[in-house]
Amino acid sequence: MTYQLDPSVHEWTKYERLILFDGVCKWCNAWVSVTIAHDPAGKFKFATLQSEQAQRILRDLNLSATDYQTFLLLEGCRVYTKSTAALMVIRQLSRWWPLYYLCVLVPAPIRDAVYDFVARHRYQWMGRAATCRVPTQAERERFV
Repeated sequence: MTYQLDPSVHEWTKYERLILFDGVCKWCNAWVSVTIAHDPAGKFKFATLQSEQAQRILRDLNLSATDYQTFLLLEGCRVYTKSTAALMVIRQLSRWWPLYYLCVLVPAPIRDAVYDFVARHRYQWMGRAATCRVPTQAERERFV
C-alpha cells in the first residue's frame, strides 16, 4: 500500500529513503542489521516507530500507533507499507537480494497476507527487547 505525506507537516519527507521500524521487535532489528550490511552506499536512514515523529505519521495515515502491524518506507513524500515496502527496500540492496523483488509479480493481497502472518508471529519467533534499538557508534549516522 502507498500513502502520501504533506512535506509542510512532516520534516522526515526530506529524506530520500527512511525506514521506520518497531524498535523493540528483535525480528525487525535483525532486518535493520541485514539492510545496513547490504546497503554499503548508505542509501537508507532508520528511525523507530516509537519516536514522536513516527507516531505523528502513523496517526496522520490512520495506522495504529501502538500495535505496529507494518514498518514504513518513506521515499520523500511517498510512504510504502507491508510487502510493498519490503520489496522496495530489497530491490535496492546489494548482492542477490534484488532477486526477491520478483515477488512483486505476486498480487499484493497475497503478499500482504504472508506479511501479516509474519507480523502477527514475529514476537513469538524472535522475541521482544525491553527497549528500542540503540545504534552502534558506526551506525549512528544512519539513524534519525
